[in-house]
Amino acid sequence: MDVDGTRSFAERMGGVVFGGDYNPEQWPREVWDDDVRLMKDAGVAMVTVGVFSWSMLEPRDGVFEFDWLDDVLDRLHAGGIAVDLATPNASPPPWMAEDHPESSMVDRHGVRVGVGSRGHFCPSSPVYRDRSLRIARRLAERYGGHPALALWHVGNEYHAECFCDLCDERFRGWLREKYGSLDELNRRWGTAVWSQRYSDWSQVHLPRPVRGRVNPARQLDYSRFNSGVQLELYRRERDLLREITPSVPVTTNFFQSISLLDYHRWGAEVDVVAFDTYPDPGRADAKIKAAFQYDLMRSIGGGRPWLVLEQSSSAVSQWPRNYVKKPGRMRLGSYQALARGADAVMFFQWRASRSGQEKFHSAMLPHSGTAGRTWREVSALGRELPRVAGVAGSRSSADVAIVWDYENWWAVEGCFHPVNDFSYPATVLEHYTPLWERNIAVDVVTLTSDLSRYRVLVVPNQYLLTTDRQEALHAFVAAGGHVLVSYFSGIVDGDDRVVPGGIREVIGAHVHEFAPMPPDETVTVRAVHGQDLVPSGFTGTARNWQDDMVAEGARVVAEYTDGFLRGQPAVLDRQLGDGSCVYLGTRLDPQSFAVVLGTVLQRAGVTPVFDAPAGVEAGVRIGPEQRFLFLVNHGDATAVRLDRDGTDLLTGVSWTAGRSIPLEAAGVAVIASPSTPAR
Repeated sequence: MDVDGTRSFAERMGGVVFGGDYNPEQWPREVWDDDVRLMKDAGVAMVTVGVFSWSMLEPRDGVFEFDWLDDVLDRLHAGGIAVDLATPNASPPPWMAEDHPESSMVDRHGVRVGVGSRGHFCPSSPVYRDRSLRIARRLAERYGGHPALALWHVGNEYHAECFCDLCDERFRGWLREKYGSLDELNRRWGTAVWSQRYSDWSQVHLPRPVRGRVNPARQLDYSRFNSGVQLELYRRERDLLREITPSVPVTTNFFQSISLLDYHRWGAEVDVVAFDTYPDPGRADAKIKAAFQYDLMRSIGGGRPWLVLEQSSSAVSQWPRNYVKKPGRMRLGSYQALARGADAVMFFQWRASRSGQEKFHSAMLPHSGTAGRTWREVSALGRELPRVAGVAGSRSSADVAIVWDYENWWAVEGCFHPVNDFSYPATVLEHYTPLWERNIAVDVVTLTSDLSRYRVLVVPNQYLLTTDRQEALHAFVAAGGHVLVSYFSGIVDGDDRVVPGGIREVIGAHVHEFAPMPPDETVTVRAVHGQDLVPSGFTGTARNWQDDMVAEGARVVAEYTDGFLRGQPAVLDRQLGDGSCVYLGTRLDPQSFAVVLGTVLQRAGVTPVFDAPAGVEAGVRIGPEQRFLFLVNHGDATAVRLDRDGTDLLTGVSWTAGRSIPLEAAGVAVIASPSTPAR
């Protein structure tokens, strides 16, 4: 669009947006007035409408019923509530599957899925593509000028895979365009292995089940293709909506820990990044996972504010055991998102469903109505958020970046590796956790991002390293950056082919062999005398993995004291140009890893955004006139000493530098002070 989507949305809405998904079609019309009244009481500013309304809007092919939606939007507008209007392509109606069976997806085993859930469409189906674009056009033409419309919401949580003949044909065409010739595909896929060489394009197919595991290069290309074909669907509707309503921003909702889509590529295609977040209250690390995802959302949007488009008010219903959010924790999580760049706090959904798969998913207005704790906490939050309206539009900055690479995720969890139970998300979170614990501001990048703004780059297990990524890593260090790289990095190229030597020059070592360790086995590492990366007397525990390696220009910082690699290097420090690269040839215990990482941060002059007690998460956002310090207390009651004068926007109390502000368990403070240049 011609204007910044985040800015145009903020100008339309003003302040921090509060609201949630609204599904009025599930309820009789006499309930709708109560909904609007209660929304106003709770401070709701915007609701998402129409996500799963296709069968209500178009009950038969080409027969449209918009009167009910006219009524809903008019009522919301009269109540002062804006609308994030969805195109309902995520769940095609039953008539499409019955009249056009090829419009439904086929799973990897060749079974065509039925109607009864959602997301069951085939992205290559001409009928699906035509009808989804048709209803998007009808919605845009009918509601593009409606005063309630603030945002377009295309689809819902794209994440499907289809293995039908239509997708097979599209995949083959995608490969022909990429490789140009069958000989090139054979070369890049390494089809000489196990007699896989193709002699005609008709023999090339999607990675359907095989005996054993699919050729990893083929699977990797399918992952790229699948992310791209779904992005194409989004772009088609986005471009249509922009054509008809050029001043209305367009987005779709991303969601956590999904491996099927490369969000780094998707982030540039939305006018404002939107995210659905569902941290599991039953997991101690849920708050850290959430923080990482929020940093990712901010980063893929180029640092712009983003939107929490969905979260739960309490328990969800999709996990084996679904725990409620204890008192104050929903509010705490909401401010955690704001601290990391969100400009909206929204929920799924407004009113709890009485039937269907999500009837036990919590809502802003639960089955108990206004009598329960959930309603009291939700409505209190909605009335409180206007106090922090000035936060909207402000941004964060970071000196540290951590690499999160979707192509690497697809490849490193591929088949027949030294370790085949490896979890890339879990590994990245291990690297991110000590940064979160120290309140170090972090961006989440790929090696193809602009790295020039960062002092430190953390690279967890970057198994796949294309030539441009390798050059970027080398250039970052040579220009004075400081890097921490973990084992099993630089192993293969973009076609999942082994590259002997890999990042040998950058790490200053030659890895001779990989030596996975039994799950219950550990070895000890200790500092090598005279090295400064770790303190004298440093010892740690290594587990899971050992590189059998020889230093070539790098200093040995720590070595193994037992096991068959006793006396061999475990941690290396390489000076290259004006920068350095620390290489971990093993998986250190969390405390030891934090020591090594802390030294790298100190070497680069990186400090926390704020020196807070353990358990208090701090985030800083800076606007044109004000600096906002968020203090989010995940621990017990404590007090936080402020480093400058400021006013807590939530209480209105002013504080002077050096004073200690009390924070209850699950307590939050947002301290506004005059703006200073970003760190």
